[in-house]
Amino acid sequence: MLRYTDDVTAVTAAQLDGAFWVGWPDPPSPSDHLRILLGSYRVWLAIDDETNKVVGFINAVSDGVLSAYIPLLEVLAPYQGQGIGSELTRRMLTSLGHLYQIDLMCDDDVRPFYARLGMRPGGGMLVHNYDRQNAKALPEE
Repeated sequence: MLRYTDDVTAVTAAQLDGAFWVGWPDPPSPSDHLRILLGSYRVWLAIDDETNKVVGFINAVSDGVLSAYIPLLEVLAPYQGQGIGSELTRRMLTSLGHLYQIDLMCDDDVRPFYARLGMRPGGGMLVHNYDRQNAKALPEE
């Protein structure tokens, strides 16, 4: 059975086994993943009660006044296709519903997923520093 929670305070790095980052050549460690969640404005988690592992998450960063950005939605591969990502996104959009602007950048192949949840395409620009993908600080020069 799955349970959904927005309380990150009881989550440990051990519950974040690092397998979330499908397609990421150099993903964050479980401890850095936990830092990401703890530093977020809002977080929703899907937890498998049998294993007590986090099997899906979504996070948002925000000014808390006008706008928010959803940078990450991940569901462990064995749990995909069960509606977990949709439920996490619905919960996040509801949590951010008091704000004017909720932005999200995504690859073209997942646009239909977000469109089904009420989001619409918009323009945007981005920079991805792939050498920073694992969330580790670069050495000082």
